Amino acid sequence: MVLRILKFIAKFVLWFVIISVALVLVLRFVPVTYTATMLMDERSVTRDWEPLSRIDRNMVSAVIAAEDSKFCTHDGFDREAIEEALEERARGERQRGASTISQQTAKNVFLWQGGGWFRKGLEAYFTFLIENLWDKRRIMEVYLNVAETGLGTYGVESGAQRYFGHSAARLSADEASRIAAVLPSPKTREAVNPGGFTARYGNTIEARIGVVRRDGLDACIYD
Repeated sequence: MVLRILKFIAKFVLWFVIISVALVLVLRFVPVTYTATMLMDERSVTRDWEPLSRIDRNMVSAVIAAEDSKFCTHDGFDREAIEEALEERARGERQRGASTISQQTAKNVFLWQGGGWFRKGLEAYFTFLIENLWDKRRIMEVYLNVAETGLGTYGVESGAQRYFGHSAARLSADEASRIAAVLPSPKTREAVNPGGFTARYGNTIEARIGVVRRDGLDACIYD
């Protein structure tokens, strides 16, 4: 009986690995049209896939400045940020975000929103896969097309149209920074006439865009 259970588990794991690797390989080339988050959204979903070549560099620089300054150099995990978050948890302090753009992409594309160690484990697994089977440019492209940018709005193209009435291909540094400021809490923040914190955060991101360009923090995408 125990042997049968072990064989079943081994087969299940093997098939899971085969299917997940195949799916990741396919999505290296095929646009991600829907995610679990989109399908579970109770609102009418607005989404519009755009290749990275038609997304303004200001948007790329803004999300690197806001979300993951080490995007081009890490292997999917910012270990220093993870250690700091664990230390803050141990001290009972408010935890800062430790998820990289790669981790957020893995979660948004292959999993569901929410916490739990099981989902975090799957997130780490899919992060490992996309970091090894996609390049950084593809990870960024997918992230910018599936991230929630407002209520029922997914991707920076839809966000740009919603907030500014034009394509993500010509976002100013200010506009890109305001969208990036919305990303951590898209259901409660607005990029147009933002509140105090969101406005200040957007200004901080805009200032950091210059640092991203100066220090080549987006070099893996544009060099």
